[in-house]
Amino acid sequence: MSLAAAAALLGSLLTFAVPEPARAAVPDTIPLKVTNNSGRGEPVYVYTIGTDLASGRQGWADANGTFHAWPAGGAPPVPAPDASIPGPAAGQSKTIRIPKFSGRIYFSYGRKLVFQLATGGLVQPAVQNPSDPNHDILFNWSEYTLGDSGLWLNSTQVDMFSAPYAVGVQRADGSTVSTGHLKSGGYNAVLNGLRAQSGGWAGLVRTRSDGTVLRALSPGHGVGSGVLPASVMSGYIDRVWQKYATQTLTVTPFADQPGTKYHGRVSGGVMNFTNGSGAVVTSFQKPDADSVFGCHKLLDAPNDAVRGPLSRTLCAGFNRSTLLVNPQQPDTSAANFYQDPVTNHYARLIHGQMADGKAYAFAFDDVGHHESLVHDGGPRQAYLTLDPFS
Repeated sequence: MSLAAAAALLGSLLTFAVPEPARAAVPDTIPLKVTNNSGRGEPVYVYTIGTDLASGRQGWADANGTFHAWPAGGAPPVPAPDASIPGPAAGQSKTIRIPKFSGRIYFSYGRKLVFQLATGGLVQPAVQNPSDPNHDILFNWSEYTLGDSGLWLNSTQVDMFSAPYAVGVQRADGSTVSTGHLKSGGYNAVLNGLRAQSGGWAGLVRTRSDGTVLRALSPGHGVGSGVLPASVMSGYIDRVWQKYATQTLTVTPFADQPGTKYHGRVSGGVMNFTNGSGAVVTSFQKPDADSVFGCHKLLDAPNDAVRGPLSRTLCAGFNRSTLLVNPQQPDTSAANFYQDPVTNHYARLIHGQMADGKAYAFAFDDVGHHESLVHDGGPRQAYLTLDPFS
């Protein structure tokens, strides 16, 4: 994931991290139960990597949840310490502990991941880069934040759809919730759906030389690597810009503030948003497919009270193709999503095969709460379940 995309996604996670009523303090570490239901025979390796919230330092945690800061990097990057934790065998479970981090929980099959340290810190795997040392490794990751306000843990497809898994949390009251499970046959249904979708979408599926399907790239990475045409969303984007040259797009960005509305009209090729007083508060150039899929560049979303929330809403509307049929945004009804022939078919297929319909198929899939995220302010235990490849 690019730094911009990572920041956007982390921002979407941290928007939930608001203070909650006083309760028993969240401990420094909590148990994470990793269950291997994959049916695969290869060894599994697990990694807990991120930023230690107490110190702000980047590093990794061992199986006991103990933080280890990364040593200095280099140019060119140098090998990072081995942060791998042996995972459970097929049909088995293993419990480790995760600390108060904002970071990722990686897991890989068959081979350990290759992490390197540059002068600016850890070099994360770049799934879209064929020359990345991790390109031919079957792996995936979850993102989490554990802090004094609780746990936020997701399953994400923002960068790729790959080794299936689900996440869960045992709440303070003892109940358990989970998300991220595919329907029976859902893994192959997503891949076959991409292969059958005309217009270059089949090129997102990446296969190893031995025939193993490694992943399907997100469409943003597909555009960036040239396998998905840069014009793949142009037909829809052009129609949106034409529509709102003569009509008004009304955005109510905060569900708990229904009186806060902004009004968008296209003039001179630019969509200008005005507030209730008629003053222009921000403007957007007509985006391209990369901006839409990545929710960045021409749809940049700063962490502010106006442009960021508007950009998030536009991003969701473009990816879900709801902007033409509903001038009142955000449209949060899943029944209205992905109905236009020009849409984010990657997101459409993934959501369609999720058992609960929830996914993080693009950075701001949390608009309207359609994201695959579990949260609790007093978590007893977290769960990571490696699911079957079927």
